[in-house]
Amino acid sequence: MKYRLICVDLDGTLLTDEKTVCRQDIEALKKAYGQGIKVALITGRMAAATEPTADRLGIPCILACNAGTYILKDGKCISSEYLPITAMTEIYETVKDFGIPLWIFRNREWYVTSKDRFVEYEEKLINHTAKEASAANLAQIWEKENTGPSKLLVGNEPSIIEKLHSLLKNRRDADMACSSENFLEIFPKGMDKGKALRIICEKEGIRTEETIAFGDQELDIPMLTAAGVGIAMGNAIEELKRKAEFVTRTNNEAGIAYALERYLGK
Repeated sequence: MKYRLICVDLDGTLLTDEKTVCRQDIEALKKAYGQGIKVALITGRMAAATEPTADRLGIPCILACNAGTYILKDGKCISSEYLPITAMTEIYETVKDFGIPLWIFRNREWYVTSKDRFVEYEEKLINHTAKEASAANLAQIWEKENTGPSKLLVGNEPSIIEKLHSLLKNRRDADMACSSENFLEIFPKGMDKGKALRIICEKEGIRTEETIAFGDQELDIPMLTAAGVGIAMGNAIEELKRKAEFVTRTNNEAGIAYALERYLGK
């Protein structure tokens, strides 16, 4: 099989636990790009937190940010999806009862209804400051603009995330998945990383069978199942490993390079 697109998650996949990128992975992706294979970073991260990694790779990358709801090529948006305003306001009421902030993303913007240690840690991690805003005020503005949030997120202890996931998972206007045990990501109904992969393929004239995808968490499952070859990192959750065609080394052991050598050859 001649592969034409490599789709890569960031945290826990391309990024090590120290939030760096293994030299071997950079070299492997550069080599693949040099062979005419496109590279897409498909991540729950916002654009401002994704672009530095693309810069580190040193090759042009398609960026599917906010769990794939905001897709950029050459700095320009080629696809966007939004949650209904009612979904945001209703989910906020549920989250508010737990006394924790709701993270609200729209294209390049990041808002929070308040700040806690999870927000502050993320700000330091990605070197980007969230804007504090009222969900009601954003709803009022976006309703006039006939738009909505790209993605919502709740960050907290695993026990709280489990409770919120249970309360929200049956909504008819939104889908959701955990990107880690501390983060529940909420996006438009029918939108996931698998759909993002298919959108990129359609835009680029690539068949899904000609793709390789790498991931480690629940959020990555649709992407791996949509790809021609789905590869789970060695540190991936067990559910993802069971669905993958191949389990590679961990994110700290240049697992992407190891797998690409297997599928693309030396």
